[in-house]
Amino acid sequence: IDDGRVPYRNFGVEYPPGALPAFVVPALGDADFQTFTRRFEGFMAVCGLALLAFVAVALVALGAGTRRLAAALGFVALAPLAVGSVVLSRFDLWPAALTAAALAALLSGRERLGHGALGLAVAAKLYPAVLAPLAVAYVWKRAGRREAMRCGAIMAGATAIVVLPFLVLSPEGVWDSLTRQASRPLQIESLGSAFLLAAHQAFGLDITMDSSHGSQNLAGTLPGVLAVLQALVQVAVLVAIWVAFARGPADKERFVLACAAVLTAFVALGKVLSPQFLIWLIPVVPLVRGRRGLAASGLLAAALVLTQLWFPFRYWDLALEFDGPASWLVLVRDLVLLVLLAVLALGLRERYADGLAGGRAP
Repeated sequence: IDDGRVPYRNFGVEYPPGALPAFVVPALGDADFQTFTRRFEGFMAVCGLALLAFVAVALVALGAGTRRLAAALGFVALAPLAVGSVVLSRFDLWPAALTAAALAALLSGRERLGHGALGLAVAAKLYPAVLAPLAVAYVWKRAGRREAMRCGAIMAGATAIVVLPFLVLSPEGVWDSLTRQASRPLQIESLGSAFLLAAHQAFGLDITMDSSHGSQNLAGTLPGVLAVLQALVQVAVLVAIWVAFARGPADKERFVLACAAVLTAFVALGKVLSPQFLIWLIPVVPLVRGRRGLAASGLLAAALVLTQLWFPFRYWDLALEFDGPASWLVLVRDLVLLVLLAVLALGLRERYADGLAGGRAP
């Protein structure tokens, strides 16, 4: 870009156009690698501080008391220590901060601003799109269909403002960046791969690693079948959470619970589960209140620490040699994420039942 070349048209980019500021700004001025690294990590640190501030705004909007506020913000502030160096070496704090901004605005009654921020987050990294049905349903039930449609249009417009210029310049390049993510095989840290790694350790199952799509994956018929099945289960669970929220009361606490559940489902059940994906959960899971929120934050903390036990130091032992301890750690981490999903999803169901018992129609 510094030389005048256009992303997606003159060279391929793996991520959506909204991700470009995280890469372009630190590289301006023909920066060498050390300068780029220093600037990039500084930018991520700023995103982390912004994320913490947005979480604080969201908690105030939820009416959090001093104890809840201190516990949640303390968790978010200390989470980088649990997840390790990946928090500064990947750009995920950028879309995570935008997502936190969207939730803070929505919970503070700034629904249109929140949808605009969510649209920018989707343009930066596609994963916040799983929150879009919840956000629109939240406004629909609280402010009516017309306002929900306006908010949905604002969200789509915010995404389009970022993506459309590059789509016009190079539709094939932008389309390739999107389909490349959807077509990725079973990544070695995903849930399906974790079971195959465990079977390899316990029963000698023959597995093969293949490097492609920017990651290390398991190749062969069985991993391919598991990737398809896992994707189907992921979609089914996402839809179930969307429908469950839409059918129940749309209070703020239930909204953040649904957001935490849907993001956890997207991470835990995806056929790709890179370590940095856990960063997406940091600004959302601590918003859940009560004992369930404490349990959820404890489970997320365990998943973060378990990830750091093998990444990055034992990652290549896992990828190249199917290292035994790392294989079991991957399985335990992925099972912890499943338990986290169950805790959140069950809470969503219980809050729906409480709403009916209190006389509120679904």
